[in-house]
Amino acid sequence: MKRIYDMFSVLGVVLIAAASAGNMLAVENYDWPNFRGPDHNGISKETEWNPAAIAGAPKVAWKIDVGQGWSSVSIFGDKLFTMGNVNDQDIVYALNPKDGKEIWRHSYACKAGNYPGPRSTPVTDGKVVYTLSRDGIVLCLNVEDGKVVWQKNIFSEYGSEDITWGLAGSPVIYGDMLLLNAGETGAALDRKTGAKIWGSSGKGGYSTPLVYKHDGRDCVALFSCKGLCIVEAKTGKKLAFVEWVTKYDINAADPIYSNGKIFISSGYGRGCALVDISGAQPKTVWEHKDLKTQFSSSVLINGNIYGIDGNNGGGYLKCMDFATGKEKWSKNLGFGNLMSTEDKLIILNESGSLFVVTASSESGAEIASAKNVLGKTCWTAPVLCRGIMYCRNSKGNMVAIDVRK
Repeated sequence: MKRIYDMFSVLGVVLIAAASAGNMLAVENYDWPNFRGPDHNGISKETEWNPAAIAGAPKVAWKIDVGQGWSSVSIFGDKLFTMGNVNDQDIVYALNPKDGKEIWRHSYACKAGNYPGPRSTPVTDGKVVYTLSRDGIVLCLNVEDGKVVWQKNIFSEYGSEDITWGLAGSPVIYGDMLLLNAGETGAALDRKTGAKIWGSSGKGGYSTPLVYKHDGRDCVALFSCKGLCIVEAKTGKKLAFVEWVTKYDINAADPIYSNGKIFISSGYGRGCALVDISGAQPKTVWEHKDLKTQFSSSVLINGNIYGIDGNNGGGYLKCMDFATGKEKWSKNLGFGNLMSTEDKLIILNESGSLFVVTASSESGAEIASAKNVLGKTCWTAPVLCRGIMYCRNSKGNMVAIDVRK
């Protein structure tokens, strides 16, 4: 019996060790390859992190200056990708996510413009990385050395028009296509060559395309300058349009799809709405002004929308029922941007303070906070990946905060 007991004891130790190794491997290999994460919803499945680690004076693993801009980070394997602008040169960086050291950079001429620098976030499949500049330059770069595979201009070559503050939506990989919010009904390029597969003239919006499946068909939701546009992903065929006019044509927060319905929101007093797109014609389920997201995309968790209401200069974190639009609670954390895990919200406000609160329908109870992690202006959503939280400001100051358990 003792030998059997010893055998099970050893087996238990082996299983525990294997499980621990599996957890370590899961954290080590967890990627964030595009804007808003692997599921394109701003929600991380990561659990191996310690929210309390940000309290007071959080541990900064590294910091770097990447130049002016609003680009977030994408992480795949042993590389982190982001963008900035220095002296009217856009720079695409590949950094080591562990220590922030530069692996390579690629630069090209691009005016910094108003609210200077690039807005979009690189996207990668691990072999190449795609980027989009504010003035329509689309790049495909080799992941290993940053060499140009192909380069196109969505304005001069494909007929889309510029928008007031420059393109801001990030590229999206869809099969062999690269999707862009450019032109009235978007555009799709061949990922291998950059050749246009389908596209449109006119002006697009500031949000990132959202791919979703409905009735067995892949669709793309584009929050364009004049409303919500739905197209067939493979062909670009326009399927539906819901007018949504916002001051200055700023429809910038990403749409959220769930069970045949799409949530949209914009700032400048416009508000938000839930649109049922399951039938032959789209129908508005509800609409009001309780949540007005200027450009900070919301997250949907367990039937609740969490978003930041207001324009730059002041804002409230709000929780709202997805199905009914009823507000459940509001918390004054200032204007800014957010992401989440499946039970916690991570907010970086524009003054550079960081908050972790519960993602609960009852309240947004504060778990931890850190004041002045960065100086102004922080409008870019933070990213949590492999136990490290990445935050940046408009000047290009980026910090990596260690929140590992």
